[in-house]
Parts: sequence; structure tokens; C-alpha cells
Amino acid sequence: PPNLDSTHSGPHASGPHFSHPLTSGTLGDPVALPESELPLVLPETDNFKPKGTPESPLSVIDSWVNTVDPISGGPARRETSTMPQWAGSCWYYLRFIDPTNSKQLVDPEKEKYWMPVDLYVGGAEHAVLHLLYARFWHHVLHDLGVVSSPEPFRRLVSQGMILGEVEYTVWRDASGAPVAEGSDGATPTPVAPEDVDKKGDGYVLKSDASVRVSARAHKMSKSRGNVINPDDVVTQFGADSLRLYEMFMGPLRDTKVWSTRGVEGVHRFLARAFRAFEGGLTDDEPTKEQLRLLNATIKKVTTEIEEMRFNTGISAMMEFINGVTKDWPNRPRNAMEPFILLLAPYAPHLAEELWQQAGHTESLTYEKWPEYDESLLVLDTVTLPVQINGKVRGKVDVPPNLDEAGAVEAAMAQPNVAKFTEGKTVKKVIYKAGKILNLIVA
Repeated sequence: PPNLDSTHSGPHASGPHFSHPLTSGTLGDPVALPESELPLVLPETDNFKPKGTPESPLSVIDSWVNTVDPISGGPARRETSTMPQWAGSCWYYLRFIDPTNSKQLVDPEKEKYWMPVDLYVGGAEHAVLHLLYARFWHHVLHDLGVVSSPEPFRRLVSQGMILGEVEYTVWRDASGAPVAEGSDGATPTPVAPEDVDKKGDGYVLKSDASVRVSARAHKMSKSRGNVINPDDVVTQFGADSLRLYEMFMGPLRDTKVWSTRGVEGVHRFLARAFRAFEGGLTDDEPTKEQLRLLNATIKKVTTEIEEMRFNTGISAMMEFINGVTKDWPNRPRNAMEPFILLLAPYAPHLAEELWQQAGHTESLTYEKWPEYDESLLVLDTVTLPVQINGKVRGKVDVPPNLDEAGAVEAAMAQPNVAKFTEGKTVKKVIYKAGKILNLIVA
């Protein structure tokens, strides 16, 4: 008798999951079930024991497997090699667009509006476990006219792997004496990080600088015992610190080495950010310098988020907090609140708390992202280093676009510059506006 099948797809053959039903008709050819018989509901069973053949546990449920050919009315047999659940992940992004549509996979107008997906982020394992099959399915759906774009994803970014903490090792011979790594009969002996000093490009024992220490980071695995449990990090430092550190470790695409000390560093930054708001905000008008720092931070963080350079965006926020802590005598609301919004994607819990402390009763989730004013990034003055014959002899604050004659005049008014040029003739002037002034004298 014919088979009733979900699909004939080798990679998808597995146990009972869900089915895209076909049957094998009287002549043995696969026959699709009519829409009136869909969805095909799998039978209830508590027997999932294999029967010693490649067939799935469904094949032993005769009352469900043996059925009727929907075309001829003759005997038929359901196909029991069904698709696994992750077959649905090959096209879930389309169903998300129109999840309640009972007539179509997706409404064509909605599909044209939303597709293709702007960004796909996934590691190397996703390339073969999802991306490959999603593209296969999408190509077929495009050939059938169901979707408008030949490719489902516009851009792919593969994030790097996070390795375990650096492991330090000294190699010793049978007598326990330290030897070069890889020496015959040598065995590795673990060394605690606090017993190691960095020396040049390598590491040595603190107790004996003549003993070289091997330092390597490995892929996290239970067998090595170097797995970092995120729950432990959250318990000790908080979820925001974990989240922030993972983005601060380095470029998204690079392989990076985990360091618990690094988590401590970003935890301290978040504490400084919290303390910057402790005294409350004022309604003072921000100074030009305060607005310049704020707008430079908005521009940098915005650009780095768009380019997925999260680590350098965090660095910009650290510079902002350093500037606030060291140089600002007050905390103008109009200069401080936008920073909270910049921090929110990185440290959402702390940002929400700061937002409430600033006097807001609603979540910041739907607040507009801050925009920067390019005109406020222009400096009124810059500090210009002044060199005499290539050696810095002074500095002078000048307008950033000051011409050469004006820069030389301002430099000559500085006592130390005048001292090194007294009685000498300026033979040559090397000047880059806002960067450097070098007077060659003889």
C-alpha cells in the first residue's frame, strides 16, 4: 500500500515530531493529503522504544499507520519518517511576519514590507545548522512565488567564540625540575595566576624568574573544567556587568579570552556611573564644554552601535563618566539624562533605575534615542604643542582654524618659546592647524 508522508528529505528523517503529510497511494506513489485533512495530528502513545529497524516509533502504531488513500479509497500507509521540530526554524522568520494567517503561509504585502531580514547574527555552528537550510527553503519558496526576495537575509555577522580563562602551566621532568615545554617525559603542572609575572612577551614564576610559564586559553568544556557559569557571574556582579563585559571584551567577530578581572573592571565603571547621579540632577543650563562632551559621546556610541563595535562604544561612555566625575561641578539634567539612554542597551537594569531616580515614572524603553548636534562638537580653542627644532618647548591655546601667522604670533608670546628663540632666526615653519607648530631656528 502507499505511504502517507510528511516529506521525503534525508536529513530530516527522525522520530515522531510534526508532519507535512503525504501518503503512499495504492500504486506505491506518494500522495499529499488534501487540505481538508490537515493538520494531521500525531497519535498519543507511551511506547517510544525502537523496534530494531531504521523506522521511527510511529511505525509500530498500526491503527494510525494503516489508513485510506484519499484519491483511490484503497488501502494506504502513512509515511513515518517525519520532519524534526527544527524544520520549522527554516522559515519561522516568515511566519513571525503574519502569525495568525489561516489562509496563507504569509501575506504577500506583509512579506514585501518586512523581508529580507536586515541582520543575521550567528556563530559558525549556525552556518550549517540553520543558515544553510533556511536559505534552501527560501530559494524554493522564491521559485514557487511565495516570497519576493531570492535571499532571506541581507547581512550576516558571525560572532567570535569566548574561550575560558588563561591557564598557566610549568613543565617539569620526572625529578620535578622545570624543563622546556614539550621536552621528553615532561608533564604539565598547573600554576595559580597570582604566582605568575609577565616578563616581556611571556610569563615567569614570581618565585623564580628563570622558570618560564606557558599561558594558553582553551575552548570552554566540562572535561577541562573551565566553563564559566553565567549564573555565578550574575550572582557576584549583576546581570548588567556580565552583559557589559561580554560586549567590552573586544570586537564582536573576534575570538576572545574570558577574564573575571575584566568583569570587575566594568562593574567598577557601572558603580562610577551610578555615583555620578547620586547627588541628583539640576536644572542648570549645561555649559558649552558639557554639551560638547555629551554630543561627542552620543555620536560615538550611536556610530559604534550601528557598526556593531560595542567595545569602543563602551569606551566612549567611560570617557564621559570620567569627564563628569573630574571636571563637572554640577549635574545638568539636559546633559545627564541622554547618557542614561545611551547606557540602556548595554546595562538596561541600571539605566532603568537611574531613569527613575531622575524623576521619571515611566520606563525609558520607548524614549527617543538621543541625537547629536554637529555644531556643538566644534571646539572654540585647541591646545597647540609648540616645538623648537623638533622639541616641545611650550603649549598655547588657539582657535582650531588659526592661520600660520597667527599661530606663530601666539607661540612667540609664550615665555618659554621666546626663551628658546631669542637671538635666533626662524628658518622654517611647519604648521598643521590645530595639531602642531614646529619652528626651525638657527
